[in-house]
Amino acid sequence: MNDRLPPLNALRAFDAAARHMSFSLAAAELNVTPAALSQQIKNLEAHLEAPVFRRLTRRVELTEVGRLLAPGVAAGFETFLSTWSATLRRVASEHLTVTAGPVFLSSFLAPRMDAFVQAHPEVELRFAASLRMLSFERDGIDLAVRFGPGVDEGYFSEVIFEDWATPMCTPEMAARINSPADILKLPMIQQNSGGRLEAFESWMQWCKAVGLETPKAAGPEFSAPDGALSYAAGGGGVVMGRVSLADPHLAAGRLVLPLAQTIRRGLRYRIVCPLGFEGSRNAVLFRDWLRAEVAQLDRWLPGRDFV
Repeated sequence: MNDRLPPLNALRAFDAAARHMSFSLAAAELNVTPAALSQQIKNLEAHLEAPVFRRLTRRVELTEVGRLLAPGVAAGFETFLSTWSATLRRVASEHLTVTAGPVFLSSFLAPRMDAFVQAHPEVELRFAASLRMLSFERDGIDLAVRFGPGVDEGYFSEVIFEDWATPMCTPEMAARINSPADILKLPMIQQNSGGRLEAFESWMQWCKAVGLETPKAAGPEFSAPDGALSYAAGGGGVVMGRVSLADPHLAAGRLVLPLAQTIRRGLRYRIVCPLGFEGSRNAVLFRDWLRAEVAQLDRWLPGRDFV
């Protein structure tokens, strides 16, 4: 029996194929042909002197040996990637890669970013806009700005803002609103982002909180909040706006808050990073800057009645 470790490429091919249970998907992940990946796995099996996959007609499955090998190989690559990522962050200390949701990045971060760049030109910021929860290790992320009610076990996590939502519209339309019931007489812009955000972006929760029956859809529907806010700012109707995303429209006077009734549902922005990285110079600079920027949202709090 060969007790030497097999080639790294063979282990990479096996790890990818075991995760996807597909040679073609694993080949796509590793940017090789399925034939090349299959050959790497054959090399591993020859080195091991035992098969790790059963090749069926339209799929593959792990053998008993493969099932024994897969968890350790996966854990080994995860440790390797984590260590390599941490080392790169120390070597390339002028870089800071941040991931955030696309709308928060475009509506909140991007308009303010020049101030950070001017204050810290030595920090090379890189952004990855994604609704998917990117991996710090596998995707090379340093910091994440995450939104929702969740916790981030095993990572440094700091809550920086709890978002809130309330009806928003143009000043001209606001002149026609004196009570919550007046909202029902106007086009109510619908949003359908799905998931937990339904508590904010649909009218159901707000209408229930103020004692109104949820109306039938009476306005256009958007799948993302930036489109809904822009449509409202153009006079198209009233939108349930999140203050974190509506801030540019509010600051410019394109949107106003005609009613005091406001909802919070425990959805928070958090700064998340691998444990230990929170104390690095660039992480501290960015966290301090973002906390200060988010704190400016409190200027819209006076007069709010949380229901």
